[in-house]
Amino acid sequence: MKNDNNDKTPHFIKPLLGDVICWWSGGVTSAVAVWLAIQIYGKERIRIIFIDTFNEDDDTYRFKNDCEKWYGIEIETITGIGNEYKKIKDVWYKFKSLNVATGAICSSELKRKVREKWEKENKFTHQVFGFDISESKRAIGMKNNVPESKPIFPLMFYGYSKKDCIDILRYEFIAIPLAYWLGLLNNNCLKTGCVQGGMGYWQKMWKERRWTYLRMAVVEKQLTELSGEPVTMLKDQSKEAIAKAKKTPKADLVFLVPNKQFPNNKSLFDFKEMPVKPLFECNGFCSSNDLERNLTEKEINYEDKVSA
Repeated sequence: MKNDNNDKTPHFIKPLLGDVICWWSGGVTSAVAVWLAIQIYGKERIRIIFIDTFNEDDDTYRFKNDCEKWYGIEIETITGIGNEYKKIKDVWYKFKSLNVATGAICSSELKRKVREKWEKENKFTHQVFGFDISESKRAIGMKNNVPESKPIFPLMFYGYSKKDCIDILRYEFIAIPLAYWLGLLNNNCLKTGCVQGGMGYWQKMWKERRWTYLRMAVVEKQLTELSGEPVTMLKDQSKEAIAKAKKTPKADLVFLVPNKQFPNNKSLFDFKEMPVKPLFECNGFCSSNDLERNLTEKEINYEDKVSA
């Protein structure tokens, strides 16, 4: 048997320990992508990182514990909460906005910047992301525009969809996160609701988590008062609303509840029921302009200018 001490393989081409970084977001696709990466590279090469905004549902932490047992590896937690921001709402009030031209301002501050800082301070050969088979454009965008991230997409290797991931978790007797049971299609920031959820998502929140809906309605109202103009998550894309907005800027924006300060703007109660659409798992790239938008893009109010 060959003695490892006599191995002449140059050190610079040997695999490093912990050189494959897996970003675990709390959703079903990232969970299965991590599991596949372990099968491909082995436990010794894997580090699993979770960016915690402390805005997740309690069940996400149950899911995290279940995944750790499944993997046989601890999921490391990093966060942007604690210094400048004490909670996610601090980001919205600082910028007086919920979404900006490049996406969710909370994701930019509390996930993207945290991930980029971590990348600069750590060495890695690859980074694993839970993009499923339907997100090929998103993967190409990341490979082309953020090559330094060295991304790989195990779910695409195997042609797995989000449904396939749910089936795998059920086969392993791991309960999927509560958000999916509620009829939502992602597990992002369930405590406040996702600012990029879209109309169908927020209509579902009204039915399933009314207090969450009403608390976000208060946030919209307060941000509107601070900025002196409508600040909303949603916008109306009907021909009538687009024509109206050309004459009166922001007339197409949609509040969660009617706003007395801007009575001509519709609220979500003025719209018929819409389907909940799939969202990207929030892993620090959903605020980057190098990716294709969510399917909810036309329903989201992306602010062009934001003041801090």
